[in-house]
Amino acid sequence: MADGEGSTAPDWFPKAVAVLVALALLAPAFGWAAGQVGYAEPLENAAEATGAVEEAEPVEVAPFPDYGVPGLGSAPGTFVSAVVGTGLTLVAAFGIGRLLGSDADAETEADAAR
Repeated sequence: MADGEGSTAPDWFPKAVAVLVALALLAPAFGWAAGQVGYAEPLENAAEATGAVEEAEPVEVAPFPDYGVPGLGSAPGTFVSAVVGTGLTLVAAFGIGRLLGSDADAETEADAAR
C-alpha cells in the first residue's frame, strides 16, 4: 500500500468524489441553463412526436420527478436530486467494486506473499 497504510479506499477515490461533489454543486446552474434554452428530454420529444404521450400511463411514482423535489424551488430541488443521486451512485459503485474486487485483492496479496 502507498501512503494510506490500512486505508480501504483506492488512491483515485478522493479525486473522484471531489469531481462528483463539484458537479453536484453545479447541478442547479445546469438546470437553469437547460430551462433557458428550452431543453427537453429526447425520450419525451420522441413520445410527443409519435403521439405516445396521450396513451402513456404512469407505472410508478418517481422519487425525484423532473429531477427536482416537490415543494422546493427549481434550483434547490435540482441540487438535492443531484446530491442524492450522486450519493446513491457512489454507494452502489463502491459496493459492487468491493464485491468484484475481493478475488483480485486476494490474488494480489497471494502474489505478494510469494
